[in-house]
This record gives sequence, structure tokens and C-alpha cells, in this order.
Amino acid sequence: MPIPPASIRVTEVLAALSLTTDLATGAPFEKGLATCLLATALAERAGLDEADRRNVFHGALLGAVGCTSRASENAAAFSDDIAFQQVYHVLDPGDAEVFAAQVGGFGSWEPGLQPLLRDRLVDTIPGKAPAAVRSVCEVSRALGPRLGLPEAAIVALTEVKERWDGLGAPERLEGEAISLTGRIMHVAEQAVLAAAEQGRDAAVTELRRRAGGHLDPDLVALFAADADAVWDCLDVPDVLATVVHREPGVPVHIRPGDRLQLCLALAIIVDLKGRWLLGHSGHVADLAGTAAELSGMPDDERDTLRAAALLHDIGRAGVSSAIWDRPGPLGSGEWERVRLHTYWTERVLQRCPGLADLADIAAGHHERLDGSGYHRGISGRDSSKQARILAAADVFAALTEPRPYRPAHAPADAADELMAAAKAGRLDREACAAVVEAGGLRKPRADLPCGLTEREVEVLRLAARGLSNRQIAADLVVSERTVGHHLGHIYDKTGRRTRAGAAVFAMEHGLLPD
Repeated sequence: MPIPPASIRVTEVLAALSLTTDLATGAPFEKGLATCLLATALAERAGLDEADRRNVFHGALLGAVGCTSRASENAAAFSDDIAFQQVYHVLDPGDAEVFAAQVGGFGSWEPGLQPLLRDRLVDTIPGKAPAAVRSVCEVSRALGPRLGLPEAAIVALTEVKERWDGLGAPERLEGEAISLTGRIMHVAEQAVLAAAEQGRDAAVTELRRRAGGHLDPDLVALFAADADAVWDCLDVPDVLATVVHREPGVPVHIRPGDRLQLCLALAIIVDLKGRWLLGHSGHVADLAGTAAELSGMPDDERDTLRAAALLHDIGRAGVSSAIWDRPGPLGSGEWERVRLHTYWTERVLQRCPGLADLADIAAGHHERLDGSGYHRGISGRDSSKQARILAAADVFAALTEPRPYRPAHAPADAADELMAAAKAGRLDREACAAVVEAGGLRKPRADLPCGLTEREVEVLRLAARGLSNRQIAADLVVSERTVGHHLGHIYDKTGRRTRAGAAVFAMEHGLLPD
């Protein structure tokens, strides 16, 4: 059994989140880490003090933290939210010729729909659709404190789609109205993305082209004045280890048992990948933790299991939300993409020393005792007790949650299916029995947060899944006007204004899944 480290550096956990957002945006793996190093190097050349460099460091490391906020909407509009994100991050509506070329090549993954997708892309650029960007900002603002980010870094995260020329969103900030931290992040991100596509020399040319439009011209000039020296920060054998080493200021360490709050933030970001996945990771963690307690598992091992359960699905970020939200059967190619999500979970966790002890447990939740599972196809004798409990908890949680292709199973029916899988030799019998017992102990929250009423919670759950007012009204057998009143009260009480923000609130407070 992997041994948890004596202490964990928080930056190592944040690095795992950075890698996860790389998957969600279709960026080169470790793009966020490279952006962090480059932004920190540029901040040093700009003469920022230690506190401000720390703001830049954290903002750049997690620049895409809100990237899953509209994953389902983007998948519905563009057939593939990840393919959309790849283009969206480099769009330049400030240069008519370049923008026309970007739009012209958009949508190649759906040739039959390409003209429609192009039109939708034009309507989605930040300056035209500030409401869409507000979802990103609201998720960043909601989760930033949970991640321990300084306020200046959180502000910069709300500026990721602003532009020097004022053509960005959501506030159409212009010039130095954008924080210096945000402007440095913009330059570093575009440099990393352009270098990955065209090489470093061409990346500097691209920065110069964007100067005065997308990017702060003075920061571009500072970068270009000695570009080779700036790029040097990336010429290292291990980018993640270098990020940890070069963190400005005093690093924060926590005990392994204290990482659950950070892990919950990662889980929430990943669960936003699908309308029907909201709260799934927390649900699995609750079941697994209670089942482990019923099984007599020691406290430290139970904490490790809970953390692994919260992170078991972070690999979902690398699979399009069009698949997770699909109401019908998947094709063979789509199933192959689904089967890869446990591989990405394993790879991200193994990459980060502070979470590496969770990798085998978390990535094994689709393994089966008879060797029929994925992605490694291991048999029962090769899996730990923690992994066997997690596998059972994941199945029971999924069965008792609604999916786009079926309603939720009643707990008794889910228990029957789980025990049938144990009898067939696919799942561990003792683990299944403990999970079924744990499921019977789960009770709805009695103390609703922020003064919400039971009816408002019902509306919140449906709104978080993206249902329209009309659909919510039909589901609850009330009028649309009544739904509107409830939503107004919900927004006022929670302080959230977007579907994604409402979903984050519901998951943070254990209101999802139903």
C-alpha cells in the first residue's frame, strides 16, 4: 500500500489541478506549469516584489481553473467542448485578417456542421458574449479561496478573457485597468501556446503581433528584449519540480489528512464536466469513507481513501462533455475515450508528489476482481482493500444518480445490482456489503444553507443541471413565473448568478446529487 508523505506542499496539489485543466482545454500537457514558470520569470524582469510575484505564480498556475464552467454548453453548441477550447484560447478578434483565418478553419471535427459552428464561434467571442465569460469568472471567484489563493490572484483569474484593447470580457477592461498580474499572465499564456505550435522564435513574433491589441505592449517589449533569457526558465528536466522549487515566498505545507478540502475543489471542477455528474465525486467519497469506517479501516487509511475517491474521476476532464451528456448509446471510438479517463487520473496523480499515494486507488475504480475492468485490467489479488471499496462505491453512487439515458435507481434496486456483481465475481462481496450499508445511512441535509427553503433547493438542483425555467416548471408542476421568483431568491441568498456558480454552490454544500 502506498505510504502518504509526512507533509504535503500545497503547490503540488495545485499542480495537479493545473494538469487537469490542461486536459479540459486540449492544451499541451503541462502547459499550465510552463505558463507559471514563464509568467514568474517575466514578473521578476518587471521588478515585482515577492508578494506580487507570488500572485502571478498562483494566477498563472491556475489560469484555466474555470475552464469546465460551460463545458456542457460548449459541447452542445460545438459538438466537442475540448476542441472548442483549443481554438478559443488563441482567438484574436482584434486582428481582422487573423480572426477570419481562425474562424475559417474552425469546426473541422464536424465537417457537415462547419458553417453553423463557425457562425456560433463568432457569436461566442468574449466581447460579444460576456455572460458566457461570467461563468468562468464566478467559478474562479468561488473556488479561489478554497484553494488558498491570494485575492490578487483571484482577481487576475476573473480577467483571463480581458484584452489590452478593451475587446475582452466580462467587463471590457482596457489597458492598465486590467491588473498587472492579469496582463503578465496573458503574455505568458500566449507565449507558451504559440511556442507549442510554432517554436519559440515564432512565438515572440506572435507576441509582437498581439502587442497593443490583445496584450500589453510594454510587457511584450520586456519579453522580447531578451527572449532567450526568459525562455531559459523552461529548459529544465522536470517542469513540475521546477515550479515547486521556484514558488515565491514561504511555501505552505499541510498534513495528508488536511488535503480533503483541496481535493474537494478539484472534484467540483471536474464534476462540472457533465450536467449529470454534478456532485458525483463527493457522493462517492462519502459512501467510500462511511463504508471504510464500517469495515474497521484505520483513520489514516480512511482519509487516504476519501481523498482518492474525491479525485477518482479527474481524468474525465480529458473527455468531451458531449460524451458525458450523451442521452443515447456510445460508439466504439467514444468508449475508448471513456476508458482512457482512468489512465489520465493515474497520470496526473502520479505526476504530483503530494498526491502520488492516491494514484493506484483512484485510478482503479473501474478495475474488476475477474480482470474485466479497465484501464489496466488487473485482477482482484492486485487491488487493495481501499481500491475495492472505491470500486463498489462508484458503482452504487452512479446507479443511484440520474443519468441522461435513465433515471436514478432506487437504493434497494442499486443494492441488488451491486450484490449481483459481487456474486458474479466482479466486485468484492465485503466491500459491496459495506457500501450498501453506508448508502442506507445517508440522510438528506436538514440544515439548508443560506436560508434556502426546500423548494428553492429543488429549483437550484434543476437549474444547476441547465434546465430552463419552463423545464423546471414542468418538472415541479409550478408556473414559470414561480420558478423565476425562486431563482431570484436563490441568486440573492447564494450570491451566485450563473448556472455554473449555482452548481458549485450546490456541490460545496452537499446539495447535489439529489
